[in-house]
Amino acid sequence: MLSRKSKLFLSKILSFFSVVRGYNIFVIALAQYLAAIFILSPEIRALDVILDYQLFILVLASSLTIASGYIINNFYDAQKDLINRPRKVMIDRLVSQQTKLKVYFAINFIVVIIAGIVSWRASLFFSVYIFIIWFYSHKLKKYPIIGNITASVLAILPFFAILLYYKNFYHVIFAHAVFLYLLILIRELIKDLENIQGDLAANYKTIPVLFGEKIAKNIISVLTISTVIPVYYLVDVFNVGYMDIYFYVSLLVLLFFLIKLGKSKTKPEYLKLHFLLKFIIVAGVFCIVLIEPSVLLHGKKLISTY
Repeated sequence: MLSRKSKLFLSKILSFFSVVRGYNIFVIALAQYLAAIFILSPEIRALDVILDYQLFILVLASSLTIASGYIINNFYDAQKDLINRPRKVMIDRLVSQQTKLKVYFAINFIVVIIAGIVSWRASLFFSVYIFIIWFYSHKLKKYPIIGNITASVLAILPFFAILLYYKNFYHVIFAHAVFLYLLILIRELIKDLENIQGDLAANYKTIPVLFGEKIAKNIISVLTISTVIPVYYLVDVFNVGYMDIYFYVSLLVLLFFLIKLGKSKTKPEYLKLHFLLKFIIVAGVFCIVLIEPSVLLHGKKLISTY
């Protein structure tokens, strides 16, 4: 049997995991490695990519920065989350706000130091990244359009760090980035519809709060239809291997999403749409391997020599 102190310690670990959303961080780290292997460095052996200590540091720094971002975001959104996510707040409050801030500053310090192992540019990049996350949580999040755009940019910046590391600027990479960015931006707007009650209470001037749900839905619909553009280039212009199956299925799911969006009016309905978008994004992470499945099926690139 666990002692009372052990149970309290485990409860606080669970609380921190809830605050930093560890499952999201794991998916992002996995996506960075898969993108590095299958998209950003196709000419390099997969094993060399996996064993690259500098890449590991960049992924670790990204994961820690995202974790600290969730902490500071949780700190500023305490009032709003009490309305929108009361159950999650009960778990998050097992760790005091003071402790969260101490961990936040400690994590950011560690990120800047370890990023410096790669280069001073990496350290500067993550310093700026940390500042933008704080500024977004403190100010920008409360403003319509700017807050949504900034949140979406922050979500793809970890991949930009890997892109800069490999200095690979092929057009196909930007097509992938545009598709992902649109999905994340749509998800941010759905979250605004989902959290409208808490946003009103906390005086967050989101698009649904200022212009109403109908205008927000119209914007989401336009953005959803716009995903056809990057998908066209990825499927018909660039070579993405068997991943074109993922993009075709994604368009069908997004069509279903649009139909459900027009009928949705309540928070549970918006929550379902949110998870549907999240499913498309996470599925896209695992479907990256379809670009060159021989890496997993035969290990050709994994073990071959230059």
